Amino acid sequence: QVQLVESGGGLVQAGGSLRLSCAASGSIFSINAMGWYRQAPGKQRELVAADTSGGGTKYADSVKGRFTISRDNAKNTVYLQMNSLKPEDTAVYYCNADIRSSWYKTTNRYWGQGTQVTVSS
Repeated sequence: QVQLVESGGGLVQAGGSLRLSCAASGSIFSINAMGWYRQAPGKQRELVAADTSGGGTKYADSVKGRFTISRDNAKNTVYLQMNSLKPEDTAVYYCNADIRSSWYKTTNRYWGQGTQVTVSS
């Protein structure tokens, strides 16, 4: 079994910063892309940032220049540094990872349980 556990959410004032972490554990042979999505009340889940295993990254236009995704492959962990937070960043943030649990198995996408980020004005 594979688990993704997120941490680092919370309440912050506008203009502040938070750092989210997501650690993958369990039966892991390899990890390809890792990323972060968010879902605000009444809205669809949207991509925030993604990091491919080859080092490429992509960001939602709304967070470019404010958020930075990074990963520590030795720890199977992906991070999301969020600076200059705005009230519209308020959402539940979910991490995901494309993981192969064994050399003979296909890659599957796994999701974390979500962590709440609330930005007050």
